Amino acid sequence: MAEALFNCYAAGVAQAFSTGTQPASYVNRTVADAMREVGIDLSSQGPKLLAPKMLENAEKVVTMGCGVEGVCAAAFVPTEEWKLEDPEGKPIEKVRKIRDEIAVRAKKLIEEIQQQGGRDYGQALSSASIILAMEIKGKC
Repeated sequence: MAEALFNCYAAGVAQAFSTGTQPASYVNRTVADAMREVGIDLSSQGPKLLAPKMLENAEKVVTMGCGVEGVCAAAFVPTEEWKLEDPEGKPIEKVRKIRDEIAVRAKKLIEEIQQQGGRDYGQALSSASIILAMEIKGKC
């Protein structure tokens, strides 16, 4: 959800890549349904494993649900923890609330990037890269 929402709102200003150190093997059906409600199709998407190479051009890592410190090289990139619930097993009403909270935070992060003109993100604004590392609580 985070990658799709961030990239939709960023409209090329910055780009997010959603990954995890222990990604699921499929996109949660309820998540896909909740995203379809806001016009975003996840049918061609799938969970991706966080690889150190992905961090080479990242200006920021956003974690959701737990930190990735000590698990991967994300500790070498500025990291922000959003502490959101994992939508796995949740009813659609709860998934909608999680989706909407991600949307609010993604918009705020995009505004911060625009206000800073990319200065704190190491590159020109048009090439700012954000990695959204999503983990499942209890599996970190």
